[in-house]
Amino acid sequence: MFTLLTKIPDDLFGAAYYIVQRYAPLFLFGARNTLIIALSGTVIGLIIGLGVGILRSLPVYPYDSKLKKYTIKAIKIATSFYVEIFRGTPMMVQAIFIYYAFLPLFRNSKLFAGVVIVSINTGAYMAEIVRAGIQSLDKGQNEAARSIGMNNIQTMLFIILPQAIKNAFPAIGNEFVVNIKDTSVLNVIGVTELYFQSISVAGINYRYSDTFFVTALIYLVLTYSTTMLLKYIEGKMNLTGFDGPSSSTTPLNIGHYKVEEEPK
Repeated sequence: MFTLLTKIPDDLFGAAYYIVQRYAPLFLFGARNTLIIALSGTVIGLIIGLGVGILRSLPVYPYDSKLKKYTIKAIKIATSFYVEIFRGTPMMVQAIFIYYAFLPLFRNSKLFAGVVIVSINTGAYMAEIVRAGIQSLDKGQNEAARSIGMNNIQTMLFIILPQAIKNAFPAIGNEFVVNIKDTSVLNVIGVTELYFQSISVAGINYRYSDTFFVTALIYLVLTYSTTMLLKYIEGKMNLTGFDGPSSSTTPLNIGHYKVEEEPK
């Protein structure tokens, strides 16, 4: 049986137990918002990163027209600018700038503002992760796909991306774990995530060490359970062979294309 405490004890663990007992709904509300922002920001950021990463990896061939070459170069410059800006500045600074720059858009929902800020920031990191995953693949796969009549979009969707995402999955999962912790900076614009709620609780009982001991444990539970889940998913991906075409002597079916791969 759990004992209901009516007075906050002096020791750390007793005080932590009292704080959890009395303020659990506040912590749960903050943890819920933290997970919503981190998960939404990671998923949307991955979508942004896929688009930007693909654009940054667009190949240029000697036989391409000058217009195409200049267009690709301009796209790469613009996407590089986005990536460097959001990787080179703190998320806290980005949060303040974006929130107050687009205040009419976010006035009715700070949670929405938090999702947008984390998504844009995460997209810059995801773009580099995706680009690295794409560039880690053998360039001969592009040439092989073109030799059987596939265009750049088909090659990217059916050949390159499945392998790149599989190779980059640990880094993508790590971004989710990082986002769970980095949502704490959103308290500067008043988003009621876990850190914001912890500040509120500490301000009520004037026990900062005890309150943030509880907060640290909650963050640890969130990140550890997320890490274990991601490792499980990664193991399933390896077992099911989620990596696009393999080097085995099995037929490769992509849409209406079918190629028998040669044994090495």
